[in-house]
Amino acid sequence: MRDLPCILLAATVWGYWTCVAAMSIRVRRRTRKLSGIVPSQRKEQLMWLVWVPLVFAWMVLPHLAASSTSPAWGLPAFAREQPWLAVRWAAALLGVGCLALSIECWLRMGKNWRMAVAPDQQTELVTSGLYGRVRHPIYALSILLMLCTLVVVPTVPVAVMAALHIGLMVTKAYNEERFLAGRHGEPYQRYLRRTGRFLPRLRIADADEP
Repeated sequence: MRDLPCILLAATVWGYWTCVAAMSIRVRRRTRKLSGIVPSQRKEQLMWLVWVPLVFAWMVLPHLAASSTSPAWGLPAFAREQPWLAVRWAAALLGVGCLALSIECWLRMGKNWRMAVAPDQQTELVTSGLYGRVRHPIYALSILLMLCTLVVVPTVPVAVMAALHIGLMVTKAYNEERFLAGRHGEPYQRYLRRTGRFLPRLRIADADEP
């Protein structure tokens, strides 16, 4: 029996990564460079060795869970019963919201969006919209989408995948902040003080910030 929350979640994940692929192609055509798409930093190259198969797994595992009866890949019995089924529907719908907000962030980034740190390319610092409160809203939404995936597909392989993804997101955020601090200097330091990494700050640290 096919599982509708899994199907909705799978379609959302496929939509997410299709958007990322389309933006990567657009960056390649505009800049005529692979930097910004393929990582040039050693640290990011090592991260990509984990990330590429992880993204593939993220796109495949919900499909398997939606139709498989295998104990290893299919849904556990409790996931198809109430109240967990209602929670899974809520998580699947929240995942759609994550995709919608991610699209808004991508549009706001515009030509400044890159898949990887690109030291040889000059980009502007975007601080409007969600970026006015959170430094990495796309990563925060990606983490939330992964957590939604875990709720919709509560299996051991997805739990391992979620742990790896969250670890990579945190590592990538720290790495980008170090790079941007060197690239943009004091304006970025002020931005750091008034924003949260993945969640908004409850109180801005410096009252004299613009």
